[in-house]
Amino acid sequence: MAGQKSLQRLLRSLAPELVQGEFVFCTFENSTYGDHAKLRPIAACMEVEGLTLVVPRTTADDAGLTYEGVFRCITLGVHSSLEATGLTAEVAGKLAGHGIAANVIAAFYHDHIFVQAEKAQRAIGILLEYNDNTTP
Repeated sequence: MAGQKSLQRLLRSLAPELVQGEFVFCTFENSTYGDHAKLRPIAACMEVEGLTLVVPRTTADDAGLTYEGVFRCITLGVHSSLEATGLTAEVAGKLAGHGIAANVIAAFYHDHIFVQAEKAQRAIGILLEYNDNTTP
């Protein structure tokens, strides 16, 4: 099934859900995919500076890893196309207008937004406002 491309339809059907738990971003110099599989990351990205993994906070704490912030993950229930334009910009801009940073990871079916843990409930409320409007 193809994902939705229409920004207006995407925004009206965001269906944001707060994922259980807290997450942190950790980086590992001179690492490659699979080197830290025991941490069971939910996302990974290879950068010039090192391998970045998104892991549960408890896992990072148990492993003695350092991190800078604690985040909650909001998954958008709408099946967005990887070719859709404007969704990330619209959602990140809306949250930024309320002082909430949005670290967005797009996967095949859904977008996942990592926000500061203490602002997660407010972010959900802001995203639910889209469902009350008929236009973006």
